[in-house]
Amino acid sequence: MDRKDRFYGKRRIVVKIGSSSLTHKYTGYLNLNKVERLARVLCDLRNQGMEVVLVSSGAGAVGRKTMGVLERPSEISVKQALAAVGQARLMMTYQRIFSEYNQVVAQILMTKTTMLNDESRRNARNTFDELFKMGVIPIVNENDTVATHEIEFGDNDRLSAIVAAVIHADLLILLSDIDGLYDDDPRVNPQARFIPEVAEITDDLREMGKSSAGSSVGTGGMSAKIVAARMATDAGIDMVITNGDDVENIYRVLDGDPVGTLFLAHKNKNFDLIEYLTAY
Repeated sequence: MDRKDRFYGKRRIVVKIGSSSLTHKYTGYLNLNKVERLARVLCDLRNQGMEVVLVSSGAGAVGRKTMGVLERPSEISVKQALAAVGQARLMMTYQRIFSEYNQVVAQILMTKTTMLNDESRRNARNTFDELFKMGVIPIVNENDTVATHEIEFGDNDRLSAIVAAVIHADLLILLSDIDGLYDDDPRVNPQARFIPEVAEITDDLREMGKSSAGSSVGTGGMSAKIVAARMATDAGIDMVITNGDDVENIYRVLDGDPVGTLFLAHKNKNFDLIEYLTAY
């Protein structure tokens, strides 16, 4: 089955965008042109009848620029304070731009504790379902202000996979700062080989992904994306990593074009989200 056939009829989509894809490289300020184009694409998908979730990083980066903090701080309390400032500003920007397309958005802040508790997890799922019925696009981020463990070790690649599993999404798209998965870091090795499709996440693949984040504003790296891919595919969800420089790659993915790296879903009958949450 080719990608066009595989993606035909996918209706519930989770899109994750990272800080490096949302901000200008040299200034660190929000790339408003990128945010506007992303909003337009997601609103268009919603107009086609799809249910869309946006998992958005950027609160910490926006908070730092707002408060004039040049370097990423090491103190947890400072990180949390900057995230609190940045999250409010980031959502204000999203609300303003999405409203230009008559689209209502909702903010959902999550922590690992929320997902580990059965009742809280069900409530989160019910909230997403009700928002979809209302035609709302949920915008999700980690609740960095209170989640000390997540702000130190978490990343929104994994969060997006968790969200996709909780809401039983059909597809997870990670918008990255590179075209997809390579067998080496293409920023360092120009001979790195692009991998268009992954049928199984092996130990060799996990070792291959152990690289640092590609920017000073992100918390993830390819290793985090492979962890997200394992979680998503075991939950029966296809996942694609593609370049976020052009947000219209979202259209290309859904049209079945050969962009990005496709991780093929293989529903694991023993899949247990709690095990994943405690293992990673």
